[in-house]
Amino acid sequence: MTTTAVPLAPARRHGVALARVRHTLGRVLATLARSVAIFVPVFLVATFVTFALRSLSGLSPARIQLGEEATPEAIHRIEAQWGLDRSFLTQYWDWFTGVLHGQLGASWVNGADISTLIGLGLGVSLSVATFALILGVLIGFVLGTVAALRRTTWIDRAITGFVTLISVMPAFVVGIVLVAVFAVGLQLFPSAGYVPAAQGFGPWLAHITLPALALSCDVVADVARQLRTSLVAAYRENYVTGAVVRGLSPRRIFFGHVLRNGLGPALATLGLKFPALVGASVVTEWIFGLQGFGRFANDSAQAGDVPAVQGVLVVSIVLVVVFNLIVNLVLARVTPAAQRGV
Repeated sequence: MTTTAVPLAPARRHGVALARVRHTLGRVLATLARSVAIFVPVFLVATFVTFALRSLSGLSPARIQLGEEATPEAIHRIEAQWGLDRSFLTQYWDWFTGVLHGQLGASWVNGADISTLIGLGLGVSLSVATFALILGVLIGFVLGTVAALRRTTWIDRAITGFVTLISVMPAFVVGIVLVAVFAVGLQLFPSAGYVPAAQGFGPWLAHITLPALALSCDVVADVARQLRTSLVAAYRENYVTGAVVRGLSPRRIFFGHVLRNGLGPALATLGLKFPALVGASVVTEWIFGLQGFGRFANDSAQAGDVPAVQGVLVVSIVLVVVFNLIVNLVLARVTPAAQRGV
C-alpha cells in the first residue's frame, strides 16, 4: 500500500490544482458573460440617445460655417454635404457602423477627424486619471484600514475628519493650493504643461503628479470611508469571532477573513470613479495648462460642434463600460461572496 500511495500524491495535487484553475476560469468567464449581457444593451441604447442629441440640439454645420444670416439654400447645400438630408435611421446606422470601426466622424468646425482629436487629448487625461486613481486607492486604503483597526480612537476620528474635509474641497481649489505650495513655493514640480511618457518617464511623472493629487481627493475620501465601514462590519461577523476562538493571529484574521470580505464594497465604488475622473478633469486641465479630454469636450460644446460632443459621449460610455467590466472581474476573483456565487 505504501509503495502505491506515494506515486499517486503528485497526481492528486496536480488534479486539485487543475480543478481550482478550471473553477476560477469558469467563474471569471461567467462574470464576463453576465457583464457583456448587461453592457451591450446599455451601449446600444446609450449610443442611440447620444446620436439623437443631434436632432434635439437644433444645431447645424451650416449655422457654424455660414453664421446666422445664412440663406435656406446655403443651409440645405451644406447639410446635404454632411448627409443630414437623409432619414434619421439612415444617418444613425452610418454613424453607428463608423463607431464600431473606431470612426467618430468629422468636426463641424474645422473638418478634422474627431477620433484623432480625441486621441490627442485622451492620452493626457488617461495619464492623469490613472495616476489619480492609483493615488486615491493607495491613500484611501491606508487611511480606511488604519481607521478600522483603530476604531473609536482619536486616530479614527482624525482620519474621518480629514476625509470629510477633502471630500468637500473642489478640485480646482486643491489644484491652486498645490501649485502655490509645491510648484511656486518649493519648486518641486512644474506648475503647468504636459510631457508625453515617450519623452521620459521622470518628466512625464513630474507633470502629472500635481493634477493627479488634485483629482484624487474624492477617490481617497470614498475609498477610505467605504473601506472603514466594511471592515468594521466584517469584524462583527460570526466567522471572525470563530477565528478568534480558534486562536488565529490578528494578522491572519485581518488578511484572511476581514479584508477579503470587506474589500468588495470599496472596490465596487470604483466602478464609476475612473470615467468620472477623466470627464471631470476640465477645470484641473485649465489650472495646469493641459490639453486633455475634458478641455476638448468643453471647447466642443461651447462651439456647438455636435459630432465632437457625440464622440466625447461615446468614448465616455466605452470608458464606463470597460472599467465596470474590469471591476466586476476583480470582484469575482477577490471577494469570497463572489466566489461562492452569491
